[in-house]
Amino acid sequence: MSHLINPDRPLIVGPEVPAQPYPYPISGTVVKGYGRGSKELGIPTANLSEDALQMMCSEFTTGVYYGWAQIGEVNSKVYPMVMSLGWNPYYKNEKRSAEVHIIHEFPEDFYGTSIRVIVLGYIRPEQNYPSLDALIRDIRTDVEVAKHSLKRSHYDEIRHHDLFTKQ
Repeated sequence: MSHLINPDRPLIVGPEVPAQPYPYPISGTVVKGYGRGSKELGIPTANLSEDALQMMCSEFTTGVYYGWAQIGEVNSKVYPMVMSLGWNPYYKNEKRSAEVHIIHEFPEDFYGTSIRVIVLGYIRPEQNYPSLDALIRDIRTDVEVAKHSLKRSHYDEIRHHDLFTKQ
């Protein structure tokens, strides 16, 4: 089976202008996850620390979200991201996680580094998959949805939010 995107899903989600509770800023530290993102899926993730996860869990339902992310120093480059918040039913996790896939290829891991994320919208609910291929296909579709959705001017300008530019 191919890892192409799902043609039945829309490539732009959310209203023209982010509406409450968005934009939703989160700061934390990148922690080690389950080690599946890069190895099994070919889609590396930065897992948010427990304190950042607790903040989110009270505000959001499980599912996939999109927005912007910054690793390391304030004023460094801001990248588009998709984030899975939940239990990852395909893997039968016993612990909820927030895994951010930054849409950029980094040369190395950045565990222990600060991460700042602004969540701008909801893509889809969390779900189980019949196969690893089906999961990968939906994640690749999520990435395309995020890229297209973030191109809108009201979403694009949030790359310059205070969270990313002020100490």
